[in-house]
Amino acid sequence: MMHQASEAAFAPGETTDAETLSRLGLLRAGEGCVISPLAVFVPADSQGVSRLVEIGSGCVIGPFTVIHGGVVLRDQSRVEEQAIVGKPEQGYAVGHVYLGAGAATVIGEGTLLRAGVIAYAGTEIGTGSVVGHHTLLRSFVMIGDETQLGHNLTVERATRIGSRVRCSPGSHITSSCVLADRVFLGAGVRTVNDRAMIWRDPQRAPELVPPSFGHAARVGSGSVILGGVSIGENALVGAGSVVTRDIPPGAIAYGVPARVHGQACQAAS
Repeated sequence: MMHQASEAAFAPGETTDAETLSRLGLLRAGEGCVISPLAVFVPADSQGVSRLVEIGSGCVIGPFTVIHGGVVLRDQSRVEEQAIVGKPEQGYAVGHVYLGAGAATVIGEGTLLRAGVIAYAGTEIGTGSVVGHHTLLRSFVMIGDETQLGHNLTVERATRIGSRVRCSPGSHITSSCVLADRVFLGAGVRTVNDRAMIWRDPQRAPELVPPSFGHAARVGSGSVILGGVSIGENALVGAGSVVTRDIPPGAIAYGVPARVHGQACQAAS
C-alpha cells in the first residue's frame, strides 16, 4: 500500500525514528514487534512523496537497518542489521533514467532478510523465504514462497523467481529473468541478457533478451547462460558450462559450448 502524507511532510532523504514516524501516522506496527532504536526510517522518496510503513505482528527489525516509505513487513518477518529495504532507484540504467520514485515493497510472512541485504522499492517476496547476507534485489523483483537465495547474489530489476527456488551464493541473475518454481542454481552462475553490449549509444537502443529457466531446472556451479536461452523443465546443466542455445526439457547438457548428452533421469540412475 502507498500513502502520501497529508500533515507530516518529510524532505527527500530525511531520516527519522520509529517513535516519531508512528506519532505522525506514517508507521503502523502490530503486536509484539521489536524495532531496534538504532533502526532508521526514510519516509519520503526523491520526489517528496511520503509513504506509510506497515510492520506486522511479531516482526523484528535489527539495528542500523534503513526502512524506506512504502515498506510492508508481514507478520513474523525479520530484517537483520544493516539491511536496506524499499530504497527507490535513481539514476541511469540501460536507456532509462530512474527518478527515485518510491513504491510498495512487500516482505512476506515469516520471511527473513539477512544482514546487509539491499531490497529496492517495488520488491515483493512471498512467505517463508530467506535472502542471504549482502544480497542485492533491484527494483520490482518478485520472489515466491519458501525460496532460498544465498549470500552475495545480485538479482537485477524485474526478475521473477518462483516458489521453492534455491540460488546458491555468488550468482548474478540478469534483468527480467524468469525462474520457475523449484529451479536450482549452483554457486557463481552468470546470466546474460545483452547480446550486443550496447551502452549509452544514441544511435542504437539495447535489445535485452534474458534467459529463462523452466520448472525444476538445475544449473551447475560456474555456468554461464547467454541471452535468450531457455533451460527446459527438469533439465540439468553441468558445472562450468557455457549455454548458447536452448536446452530441451528433461535433457542433460554440459560443455563449452554446452551440448545435450542424454536425459537427466539417466544421470540420476
